[in-house]
Amino acid sequence: MKKVYTDAAAALAGLLHDDMMVMCGGFGLCGIPDELIEAVRLSGVKGLTVVSNNAGIDGVGLGKLLDTRQVAKMISSYVGENKEFARQYLGGELEIEFNPQGTLAERIRAGGAGIPAFFTKTGVGTKVAEGKEVREFDGEQYVMERGLFADLALVHAHTGDTEGNLRYRMTARNFNPMMATAAKMTVAQVEHLVKPGEIDPDTIHTPGIFVKRIIDVGQRDKRIEQRTTRKRGDSTPAAAAGGGTH
Repeated sequence: MKKVYTDAAAALAGLLHDDMMVMCGGFGLCGIPDELIEAVRLSGVKGLTVVSNNAGIDGVGLGKLLDTRQVAKMISSYVGENKEFARQYLGGELEIEFNPQGTLAERIRAGGAGIPAFFTKTGVGTKVAEGKEVREFDGEQYVMERGLFADLALVHAHTGDTEGNLRYRMTARNFNPMMATAAKMTVAQVEHLVKPGEIDPDTIHTPGIFVKRIIDVGQRDKRIEQRTTRKRGDSTPAAAAGGGTH
């Protein structure tokens, strides 16, 4: 089966429709499937439920889909860097399902593993648990969380082969690997497309069986959400000035 497509629009052809659930991998702006997100924007589909750790920043990543009002609901953990996200939420234009970060990760992993629900202590006694089943195990209270399984997963990998095997790099391993397993259809963009056998089998993070379509996007710009630097001339930070090791 041919998995390699010429561009994002071709890779998403026939997959997009209104009111679908889409997972988008990455953490902050690292490892986000930016080319695929742009193709979703250009398609004009709307009413989307998007599962993502965060919503990008204004005008970047998922921020593009918020600007065009294509997202109806976000299932997320952290959304503090996007002013348009906050404006739509506070204005009642966008539905949000907040999740503790570990819970969100496990909901996605569970969905990919065919687990419909699980119990966790995280969130018990808080708004996170409102409306959910709470059960006692071994004298402790646990809240039930549902697994997540999407119509479409969009992921970004550093290296992929033409059979769909993927290898992620550093922070991009957050959410991308688990999302690749938790959807009816997974489409990947990769920075380096190689032939089968060129990736050491021991370093493959996502087996090709999960990936149905793939595009080569080349090396990407590494955007930084919040750049924090020390002014020139500042003294050496205390932690690096000496003293004992820990």
